[in-house]
Amino acid sequence: MTKVPIKPLGERIVATREEAAAKTATGLYLPDNAKEKSQIATVVAAGAQVKEVKVGERIIVREYSTTDVKVDGTEYLIVKEEDVLAIVA
Repeated sequence: MTKVPIKPLGERIVATREEAAAKTATGLYLPDNAKEKSQIATVVAAGAQVKEVKVGERIIVREYSTTDVKVDGTEYLIVKEEDVLAIVA
């Protein structure tokens, strides 16, 4: 895994959001402005006080609880551990 340019503090997690679906279940392609942001992300860094979530795990985050940041062309989201709803198996 590459080095992440963001170091989360406390109980915060840095993750990268998964790509939203490009087409519907019926096969229709969606334009970029119609896609919803995915609520599933992969953890790339965790603060020292994070207890449950580990780097590399896929998580489901609460909608509208993230801070979206773009660093060096990569989009990251920063979320508190309490706003993680589940870990995807």
